[in-house]
Amino acid sequence: MVALALCAVILVAHAATKPAPAAAKPATTPGSEVAQAVTTITGVAISPLLGAGAYGAFKWFRTEDAQRKNLPWFAQMWFWLPALGLVGAVALKDAGGVAVPTALKKPLDVAEALENKVSGLVAAGAFVPIVASVFGSEAVQQAVAENTMFASLGISGVLNVLLMPFAIIAFVVVWLAAHAINMLILISPFATVDAALKGFRTFLLSTVTVGGFVNETVGVIWSLIIILFSYCVAGWAFRLTVCGTQFIWDYLTFGRTRCQPEAAGNGMFLARQLDKVPIRTYGRLARSAAGELVFTYRPWLVLAPRTLTLPKGNYAVGKGIFHGEVVLLEGEEKTAMFTLPPRYNTHEDELARVYGWGTTEVGILAGFAAIGRFIRELCGIGSRSAVA
Repeated sequence: MVALALCAVILVAHAATKPAPAAAKPATTPGSEVAQAVTTITGVAISPLLGAGAYGAFKWFRTEDAQRKNLPWFAQMWFWLPALGLVGAVALKDAGGVAVPTALKKPLDVAEALENKVSGLVAAGAFVPIVASVFGSEAVQQAVAENTMFASLGISGVLNVLLMPFAIIAFVVVWLAAHAINMLILISPFATVDAALKGFRTFLLSTVTVGGFVNETVGVIWSLIIILFSYCVAGWAFRLTVCGTQFIWDYLTFGRTRCQPEAAGNGMFLARQLDKVPIRTYGRLARSAAGELVFTYRPWLVLAPRTLTLPKGNYAVGKGIFHGEVVLLEGEEKTAMFTLPPRYNTHEDELARVYGWGTTEVGILAGFAAIGRFIRELCGIGSRSAVA
């Protein structure tokens, strides 16, 4: 992130030294305008605040002083300067890496994920329509004016209307895929994994930026590849976003203070694929009249409800530091079956009683418990059973 910010500063400074073109004829072609729009939308979707702020600063420095008041809102200093400042603050947080304690880092990750959601919504509604209006640009209007038929039809406005839905859809699918990285960071308890995920996102954004600057054709082809890949993983990214959003809501609103496990069913996320039902599908787990464990869910949250009957086995509620799990115990092995939202923290015993299960430790807490058992055994005190 820090390296990317430095590159952005260098590019902006270099752009500032170039005088604005004074030629009456537009310096770009219609194809070039479309290519730049596709590359810009893809880059901003990967990191909305950084992308919109850097692109706005670039346009601000490339515009003459007298014309800057006519620039769109994202190219005004009151937006891009605080935006890049906030990105810099996040970079300082990330620079701490594994040195920052997890208990301190997770609240900051929650704030960053929330910022990414808000900036993504703002960019989708206010930034993308402006950038996608390429058919109203000077280059396209001149090209249309040179064609008598197109000029008489006023086709530039029609093309803008046709292009806008595709631009917004492309932005949303890429944003979902990139935002999934924030959700993985939020769920992951390991700082090294967080750093690797953020490094990958930074690398991806840098390839779009560098590709667009070096060669427009390379930039647009690479952007289209990213859009196609994002479309293919949209379902997975959507489920992960729903999961992360639930985590953020529970953290910010202290959901555990009003949580009450219910015998009629409790909301949770699949921790693994079961019978073709994808991982992190949200639903409610309850016992049927026959005593079977039945998971009820809705695909994409709005489609008709479906049910999944769990295989019989020895289940337990796993206690974790940030969130718990429902695990299947097979000897010494613990297989995660469901991820519990943070609102169930401190309610694991009550949740286990609802289903008639025991409890155990999982994740980092399991590591601490294992260390405690080792010390007790070393001192001859003995150890307790893993399942309460």
